Amino acid sequence: MNIAVSSSTAGRAMRSRVRWRVAWENELRLADHIELSDFFRTTYGPTGAFNAKPFDGHRSWAGARPELRIIGYDAAGVAAHIAALRRFIKVGEVDLLVAELGLYGVRPDLEGLGITQSMRVMYPVLQKLGVPFGFGTVRHALKEHLTRLLARPGLGTIISGVRVKSTLPDVYPNLQPTRIDDVLVLVVPIGQSISDWPTGTVIDRNGPEL
Repeated sequence: MNIAVSSSTAGRAMRSRVRWRVAWENELRLADHIELSDFFRTTYGPTGAFNAKPFDGHRSWAGARPELRIIGYDAAGVAAHIAALRRFIKVGEVDLLVAELGLYGVRPDLEGLGITQSMRVMYPVLQKLGVPFGFGTVRHALKEHLTRLLARPGLGTIISGVRVKSTLPDVYPNLQPTRIDDVLVLVVPIGQSISDWPTGTVIDRNGPEL
């Protein structure tokens, strides 16, 4: 799950001025992709130049292309973003339909638009899609941040001790076509209980990360 976290001290009053848009991928115009590309480069750039590079050339996705997006706007443009893609993953030996969540970010000049705000808008959309779970992966360094954001609303569960196998988004002659990451797994119960999530220490994404 690609995540960029803001560390700014902007006023929380900005939160009430954000309007949220649910956009299917084929509804986006060229101007939308250009605006989102600028947003991701600005948001992911402080976390490392490599993290911002996928968004060069007005590209508004990093690996797999999303199916739908939740985009927050304010007077300055794109304020926040989270995306989803329905896919089958394999957890242990169980094939499982999920909505993978990714491309999460908040514009660096804002604060108080954490993942909980985006998920409150995304959650009813995922319910309409009829998926049993939302699924995402995050770096271990973000565990405390994510736990704090998810604890109060109880939106999701963080699972550790799992390796996730993914394909690279492009073919590189000097790299293997797949990679295995030791990451934290975020599970959001939608149509089923968290107790129904299969046990397993390896997850096959069967595609590139969102």
